[in-house]
Amino acid sequence: MAHKSFEDAEVAEALNKDFVCIKVDREERPDIDSVYMSVAQRLTGSGGWPLTIIMTAEQKPFFAGTYFPKQSRYGIKGLLDILTIVTTKWKNNKDEILESSSNITDIIKKQENIRGEKFNLSKDIIETAKETFRKSFDKKYGGFGKSPKFPQPSNIMFLMKYYELEDDEKVLEIVEKTLDGMYRGGIFDHIGFGFSRYSTDDKWLVPHFEKMLYDNAGLVICYIEAYQLTKKVIYKEVVTKTLDYILREMTNEDGGFYSAQDADSEGEEGKYYVFTPDEVISILGEEAGKNFNNYYDITKRGNFEGKNIPNLIDNENYFETDENIEIMINRMYEYRLKRTKLHKDDKILTSWNGMMIVAFAMAYKVFGDEKYLRASENALRFIKKNLIGEDNKIGVRYRDGSTLENGTLDDYAFYIWALIEMYEATYEIHYLKRAVKFNDKMIKLFWDNTNGGFFLTSNDSESLIYRPKEVYDGAMASGNSVAALCLVILSKLTGNIKFEEMSRKQIDFYTNIISEYPSGYTFALLSIMYELYPSREVICILKNKEDINKLKKLIKSKYLPNTVVVVLEKTELDEASEVIEFIKNYNLKDDKSTYYICVNKECELPITNFAELEKKLFNF
Repeated sequence: MAHKSFEDAEVAEALNKDFVCIKVDREERPDIDSVYMSVAQRLTGSGGWPLTIIMTAEQKPFFAGTYFPKQSRYGIKGLLDILTIVTTKWKNNKDEILESSSNITDIIKKQENIRGEKFNLSKDIIETAKETFRKSFDKKYGGFGKSPKFPQPSNIMFLMKYYELEDDEKVLEIVEKTLDGMYRGGIFDHIGFGFSRYSTDDKWLVPHFEKMLYDNAGLVICYIEAYQLTKKVIYKEVVTKTLDYILREMTNEDGGFYSAQDADSEGEEGKYYVFTPDEVISILGEEAGKNFNNYYDITKRGNFEGKNIPNLIDNENYFETDENIEIMINRMYEYRLKRTKLHKDDKILTSWNGMMIVAFAMAYKVFGDEKYLRASENALRFIKKNLIGEDNKIGVRYRDGSTLENGTLDDYAFYIWALIEMYEATYEIHYLKRAVKFNDKMIKLFWDNTNGGFFLTSNDSESLIYRPKEVYDGAMASGNSVAALCLVILSKLTGNIKFEEMSRKQIDFYTNIISEYPSGYTFALLSIMYELYPSREVICILKNKEDINKLKKLIKSKYLPNTVVVVLEKTELDEASEVIEFIKNYNLKDDKSTYYICVNKECELPITNFAELEKKLFNF
């Protein structure tokens, strides 16, 4: 629509004559997108992008739709005709439009403030979500439902947590089939690595070639947890390749992560990514080229508009490492870089960066590679320098030396989650202290004292027709769901009564919303599962630094749901007591490193034997 309508001289003349035109970047202003997408869904029964809204100067909408061609065709109104109709009505019957826009605005406001009926929280809600995925699971290719298929990382995270808590092997099979299917298909870039936005078919072969930072962050988290559960090397390789792609192509010189890479190059979608067999042979030589073509199903017939998306769908040895293939991949990648160019969206968004920091921190915790720790630290420094003001208010976006201020709930929640994961990866207390500080600020700026839950916009942000709340977990988890997880984990790490009360209020807020369709709120379910299943706090007071490496090795070796771990050296107890209120009651026993395990806040006798700790930790 940008090319066919807004850049068209005739359309521009009509727009500029009678309208004030505003083009909104939904990534920079998710609050505006949320408000008017809600309008579109209620007025038309559906939504989508591009989103087209016509409103009064008071922000009150009276027309909504999605894509409009320039001219009317096939019974669909064109943009020029719509503009003519609206202009005529405005000139001849303005009062009717103003009344209609006020009525629409009033209805939207009322509906947004309705709370659902109180729902008794039980494991039934977890079972309902699991059954939804089981029934829609594609047994042949993995994933859920039919094309198009979206990765939806929070769904996979939920299923992995369900498997571990319920010991349901069939659920793990669903997870593995889905993760294997995505990697084998063309949605994963086998030459330059990283995942595309979604698959247009059921076998994950033909993607919409755009690569988004948040998709890759969420999927890295999934593959890390899957590796912890299964110890399958292929999952570690997917993580390594994806993070290599992020470091190589999506990281700026100061450590911030870019937002996306376009699907198009030279005006054609996917041109950058596809090959012919002869092209491959011309680069690799006859024998190596044929081997490469056979390995990645590159044929004369092609699988995408006469050319080929490299894939491993029919390769039964997809999980094996082939050093010769790896060498060929490097050569093909260098060739591809020179052949065509991709446009990069170099916005650096706080929320998306927060999620990628989580991914790098988890990768460091599990695999121990220092480059992942450095990437996390650099990105956090970037945010602190460029996206957080002197008043500790977080901004939305940084680009070309300019910061868009007034961050949304997502920016705070994902940043806090990143700080929590950095604490759990390093056990450096300053990360926990900072997470607590910004969690307090998030509550102050965004919490709804009347109806519960967090608003998307802060209490001092620009006024829209209403303050939206985002709760649905789609391709990216909602700010409310991430805030819920942060509250739950921080309440357990710190013993802060306020955080505990807030986490329960937040879970109560969700129980009023998700009962009819729990599978649409899977990231929120990760927090709710802390309430419905036993949870553990493990407090480790160490005599010296040597013991921390042994402890890290133990903890990274297994997926431990509903478990939080506090690790402190004896010398850190005074500093830690500033944020961990209960820590003054814990100390060394017999002058040895001492471990306390508490289940649902009931603590066992302290232990000093590391082998005993390992046994208790893994038999929960």
